[in-house]
This record gives sequence, structure tokens and C-alpha cells, in this order.
Amino acid sequence: NRYSGNAEEENWLAIGDQLSIADSYNTDLDNITVTVDIDGTVVLPELGAVRVAGLTRTGVEALLMEKYSPYYDRLDIKVKITTRNKKYYVFGETSTQGEVDFPGDLTLFQAVTRAGPKDETANLGRVRLIRADPKDPFVQTYDLGDMISHGYSTFNVQVQENDIIYVPPSMMAEIGYFLDTLFFPVKQVLTGLASAIFSLSFFTGTGNFANASSIF
Repeated sequence: NRYSGNAEEENWLAIGDQLSIADSYNTDLDNITVTVDIDGTVVLPELGAVRVAGLTRTGVEALLMEKYSPYYDRLDIKVKITTRNKKYYVFGETSTQGEVDFPGDLTLFQAVTRAGPKDETANLGRVRLIRADPKDPFVQTYDLGDMISHGYSTFNVQVQENDIIYVPPSMMAEIGYFLDTLFFPVKQVLTGLASAIFSLSFFTGTGNFANASSIF
């Protein structure tokens, strides 16, 4: 991801986010709302395309003050970022899988709860939080089950945008999945035999067994 940051510390612009601009001195710069395009730019009056993706609120304000200074004597540019395209990801034994909108101010417990952990198979004692990085990835396992059982919130950390949350299966679920994989070929054969027997019974019942035998 070329445009990254920590929106919990100071929000930053991603592709698809909305940028609102206000200026108390200049009406033509007031109440402007634009969306960050796929190339990381927004189109603004007088300036045209301006690259803003990856910048924080204060960074955009400083950039626009600089770029608009040749056109106006007085400037008081304030910007607001409306998040549209920040995500985190959930996988494993949950009802919700894959990409989820990141609302901000989100704890690990809230994220897992929203994803709908499966009662029979989810292992909340081994929830994994992953912050992928090509050089220094962060991977940590948290016991959310202890929080539910005893109320300890030590492991209820804050989720950041682009975090990956993995809810693993319980030991019994892993055994069940292993057996299901082990006997999958047998199940396929039995399913095929059952289908063939049903077909034979159907043709026999309708008096077309002779034709059916020629088919098989």
C-alpha cells in the first residue's frame, strides 16, 4: 500500500476518501468537497490536480496554503478528512470474512464480536493480530476468552487500519476438519454410488430398467 499511516494518531488521506475544504476569507475556496482519485490526486480550483494521498490533515492544510498563496492575499484554509476507504481484515472461524470497513476507535474484542465468531468452532483464546510488513511484521496472539471469563481487558488492544485478525478453530474443530479432509475421497465415492443407486431405482420403478442398463 503506497499510502499508509495511523489514523488513530492523525487521520490521513487514502484513495476514495473525501476531502472537505473551508476558507473564512475566500468564498470560492469555501465549502469544497472532493474525492481522492485512483491516482492519489484531487482536482481543485485554480490548481487543477493536486497529489494529496498519504498526507495528514495538517499536511494538506500546509500544502494548500503554499499553493494558493500566489492567488490570494489572505488565507485561512481548514480541511476535514472523511474516511471512505480504510479497511481491516478478518479470517478464520467467523461469520464475516475478508475486508471490513475501519471505523476508527476499534478494539480487538469489538472487531471479533462484529465478525460473529462461531460458537462451536472459534478458539477465542488464540486470536491472532497481524500487522503485515515486508521487513518488520507484527504478529501477536491474544486471549479474548480470558476477558469473557474473568473480565481482564489486558489483551483488548486497539485495531489499526490494514490489520489482519485471524480467529483459529478450536482443537475439536481442527480434528473435525482433519477427518473431513481425510475422508473426503471416500465421501465423494459414496456420494457417487448413492446417486447411481438412486438413478437405477428410478428407472426400475418406471419400467425403463432395460434402457437404463444400456446407459450404464
